[in-house]
Amino acid sequence: MPIYEFDSEEIRPVPKTTFGQAQLQERRDLQRLLRAHISVVSPDTLVIAEEFGDWDESRRRIDLLGIDRDGNIVVIELKRTEDGGHMELQAIRYAAMVSTMTFDQAADVFSRYLSQTGKAETDARAELLDFLGWTEPDDDAFAQDVRIVLASAEFSRELTTSVLWLIERGLDIRCVRLQPYDLQGRVVVDVQQIIPLPEVEEYQIRVAAKKRKEREARTGTRDRTTYDVTLGGRQLTGLPKRHAIFQTFRHLVGRGITPEKVVERFGPRARRALVSVEGEVNAEDFVRLAKEARKNEGRSFDATRYFCGEDELLHVNGRTYAFLNQWGGTDWEVAMASLRDNFPDQGISFTVSKP
Repeated sequence: MPIYEFDSEEIRPVPKTTFGQAQLQERRDLQRLLRAHISVVSPDTLVIAEEFGDWDESRRRIDLLGIDRDGNIVVIELKRTEDGGHMELQAIRYAAMVSTMTFDQAADVFSRYLSQTGKAETDARAELLDFLGWTEPDDDAFAQDVRIVLASAEFSRELTTSVLWLIERGLDIRCVRLQPYDLQGRVVVDVQQIIPLPEVEEYQIRVAAKKRKEREARTGTRDRTTYDVTLGGRQLTGLPKRHAIFQTFRHLVGRGITPEKVVERFGPRARRALVSVEGEVNAEDFVRLAKEARKNEGRSFDATRYFCGEDELLHVNGRTYAFLNQWGGTDWEVAMASLRDNFPDQGISFTVSKP
């Protein structure tokens, strides 16, 4: 889609150019500028390394390495070429290499990056915790996923076909096109996320999540352990982990304990466990308002990660609340034990369901 310049007399098309013709180099210019303004291609991201390559027997380097607000690792690959090359294959390799990174390792990497960029006095660990909204590290919640962002002047059909196929199989990967234009000697760049299209991104995420769950069910890799939960004398049986903790949360709120006081007991996960908006609203309005609020904070809201159904939202003291649905492993056990122990008068207990 061309870009036009409007003035009082006429409408003139702005000619396209290339980064090469504009004498903008990939590493010296494009990468340097984007690392300081990473939200242009990847909102809600903190850059923790540039030209990252902390692995043995490899000369490969990640252009920019980041962390998002949910504690996921973000691999960002940049190309100024006209087709994107084979950047998706490189990015997948990089994603696999950094997928096991711990919080402490990320803090160490970030510390070196701050020193390289003239900010050696900044406490990398504290800065990272503040960005995540955590009071202390939580390796169970950190790096649960790796996201990939590909930014290029253009993408070949071969590359976009590969990316769409990867998205269908549950990989969080997106393509951001950076199209430069020559506006009377100035470089103007049209930045657009072309895959997945913003209008259908949430739908594609839901479809990918459903397909991933179906594959997990077929291969038997999903944790199918269910629990029997007792809440003040009422017993619920055969609940998956996420529903067990959700029902416990609802029970406590129903007993007059504020949602904020309940999630305080989750430690580092407290900040992510709850999203609320003003007013008693329905599910559709809740998602819309939550997205608007997060956008104003420079963040994003993924409704698929919360209990946002019409019968799942909670209305308390003139606000509407949604509870996190991403629970598993030891973080779930710690959270459930914390609720049981911190609210001893609420009759909370849980055991593994019998076969």
